[in-house]
This record gives sequence, structure tokens and C-alpha cells, in this order.
Amino acid sequence: MTTLPKPRQPELKTTLPGPRSQDIMARDKMHLSTSYMRPYPFVPDHGEGVWLTDVDGNTMLDFFAGIAVSTTGHAHPHVVKAVQEQIGKFTHVCLTDYPQEITTSLAERLVKHVERPLADGSTEKWRVFFSNSGAEAVEAAVKLARNHTGRQHIISTMGSFHGRTYGAITLTGSKTKYKRGFGPLLPAVSHVPYPNPFRPPLGSTPETCGQAVIDHIEGLFVGILPADEVAAIIVEPMQGEGGYIVPPADFLPKLRQLCDKHGILLIYDEVQAGMGRTGKMFSYQHFGNGGQDCQPDIITSAKGIASGMPLGALLAKESVMTWPVGSHGSTYGGNPVAAAAAHATLDLLEGRVQHPGCGASLMENAAQVGAYIMAELKKMQAEFPFLGDVRGEGLFIGMEFVQPDGTPDGALRDRASMRMFEKGLLNLDCGEAVIRISPPLILTREDAETGLGIMREALAELAG
Repeated sequence: MTTLPKPRQPELKTTLPGPRSQDIMARDKMHLSTSYMRPYPFVPDHGEGVWLTDVDGNTMLDFFAGIAVSTTGHAHPHVVKAVQEQIGKFTHVCLTDYPQEITTSLAERLVKHVERPLADGSTEKWRVFFSNSGAEAVEAAVKLARNHTGRQHIISTMGSFHGRTYGAITLTGSKTKYKRGFGPLLPAVSHVPYPNPFRPPLGSTPETCGQAVIDHIEGLFVGILPADEVAAIIVEPMQGEGGYIVPPADFLPKLRQLCDKHGILLIYDEVQAGMGRTGKMFSYQHFGNGGQDCQPDIITSAKGIASGMPLGALLAKESVMTWPVGSHGSTYGGNPVAAAAAHATLDLLEGRVQHPGCGASLMENAAQVGAYIMAELKKMQAEFPFLGDVRGEGLFIGMEFVQPDGTPDGALRDRASMRMFEKGLLNLDCGEAVIRISPPLILTREDAETGLGIMREALAELAG
């Protein structure tokens, strides 16, 4: 009889944090900015795949990937090789001044995932501006929208997160702590509810919340905000920081129709949910006939685009990217080393290179392993009443903790999150009472089982 090897488990050699971690954390507290949060006492030293080891030798299973950034896991050999090869050529020239083949070809690869055929038989052309981060891509999107339309007002959503720079923080609607003490912020910005089927806004139902938000916006255009002064509406097709929320299927197509009706640009912030995490390259492609009926005018991307190297991208229709030469630029944006990492990441997402045990592509793996995790979490939801909702697509999954009356239970979420951490599972919260599951897209079903086992143990302890 053959005995199958036991799946890899976290290995905790010390209490958390260990002595070396404690020393570094004390120095960190003395010398680094007071703005850093440090929710978990973990000081990473090195990683391999979905496993991350701290300076004391404690190895943890990574279920948050640096906030949905480490698409290909830690130290993926294909990404490492690409980065090393590019560093051996040159590390910086400045894309604003000099074209580079590595970024030109990267732009060509990215736009292929959004360009679509038009009724006249031609192809809708897109262009790319490269930045260093998601926040910079959002700032660029606001500048482009205002410049192209000649209008000023931007509409965002409650619960959204678009970054911490001044324009991006004005658009953000998730936590007041991001704004307190930093005003005045960007003028001419309004926020509307996000259609959360678990907590429907505006007195709606899970089925009607999308239409309710559309009606609310139209109501603003009647008595408060002239539609012809609105440059753009920016929305996360699947909301990240606000709680890993998937809107109803009709929302994005109807939002596209509303924007077309009033000449408003539609911006999708795909910084967290994009780059294959949901099982498609961009999360909006789950809606409206594969995205055809809800195509945006502008897309912002970052996080998982380069497996941890600093890179952001603004994608826009060629008909929209009309700002003049020299009106926007970046010294480091589109850095060739980061671009090399993005090429390698796309190789794995698209299936040009296969990762062992992850099917034809990492997008396919995200869809399949994510569906398995969702099914198992739904079983836990039935077992533990304080799990009010489990939602998501692919490896973009949120579990919301509730009190007996159904209101969010952030304190219980925090205890659950810390207990999972103490058992060797790296995770992260979001929203009022949600734990997000956003592991590297190389997560196998075997490693998913390990993580789910840790989660079940923690939840059982809370229930007890």
C-alpha cells in the first residue's frame, strides 16, 4: 500500500514574533514612518512559491500575496530570470524621453486583452501610459479624463480604494482615516453607493441594487450635479478594500449605458482585481457578454501586473488618450526591469509558460482553485453562523463576519484573522468585517486544502 506524502504545512519554530523579528520590529518602530500600520508581527526573510519564511525561520502559507501583488508567488524562477537578464542590459533610461522595445512590446501585449472588433470590421485601438503604482495610474486617469472632456467633476463610489496620493485619496471612499487631517482635497468629486448585494443600498434588494445606484446617479443629474459637467465615473468592477464585493450582473452594463447617454467617460480601477486574479485578465470581463457590453474608456492596473516589481499602467482607448505631448510623464514609470517582470508574469497568466500543477495558465488555475475554495468556504458558512457571506471570483474571495443580528462584526473578524496568523496562515482584512483571500495565483489545490484546514480550525475555536 502506497502512503501519499503529507501536504506541506506551516512550520513555526518560535513564538510569533521570534527574537530576530522582535529586534527588527523595534528598530523599524524607531526609524520608519509612523504611518505604517504593521498589523501582524512578521518579518519576511525569503520566499518560495506560496510559502514565506521570516528571519527566525518560521514558514507561513501566503494567502494574501502582498495585497494581491505577488501573482506568480515568491521568487518564481521565470520572473527571476527575466529580471536578472534585464538588469544585465540596463536598469533605467527614462521612458518619457526614450522609447524602449521592452515597454513597447509590453503595451502591445496588454492592449490585446481589451481591444475589440467594431461594427465596421475595424479594431478598437488602445494606448498605454506606464507609471510606478496604482495610485499614479489613477492620478493619470483623472488628468486624462478632465483633459479629454474639458469637464471637471468625477464620480466615485463609497467603499472604494484608489490610492493615497491627493487625487486618489479624494476618490477613495473606504475609510475616513485616509483623509482626516489632509484637506483640502481634490475639488469636484462626488461619491455614490456601491451596489453590494449582501448589504443592498438605497432600500434596494440584492437583485435591484445595481439599478438603484443607476437611478441614484440619474437623480443627482436632475437637481444637484449637471451631467454635462461630469468628466468620468470611476468604479472598481469588483470592489477590493471595501470588502471584496462582486456587484450584480446588470450593474456595469447599465453604468456603461448611463455614461454613453451623458457623454461621460467610464474608468475601471482594476488595480486589485485585475491581472488574472478573478480567472479573467480583468474583472469587468465577467460581466456584460465577456465585457463587450460594459467596455470602459480607461483602465487602471498595477499590483499583480509585475509580480511585485513596481509598475502601474493606464490603458485608454486611442480616441480618449488625446492629451498633448509633454502634458504627462514619469521619470521611473515603465522601468525596464519592472517591464521584464511584467512580461514574465504575462507569460504565466496567458499560458505561454506553464507553472507545474497549475493547468494551462495561471488564469485557468485561479478560476479552478478559486471555485474549490469558494465551495469549501460555503460549507463553513453553513456550519458557522457568524460567517454571514462568502463571495468572490477566482482567487479574489471575501468572507464577512457578522453579529447575530447580521451587522458587521469587525472584532470577531480581527480575532479570527490573528488566530489564523498564529497557526501559520498569512491573511489580511478589508471592509468593516471581512477577511480577504488573495493568494498567489500559483496556489495549488493541495496548498489550498492546507490553508482551508487552518481556517476551519480557527473558526471552530471561535465557535467554541
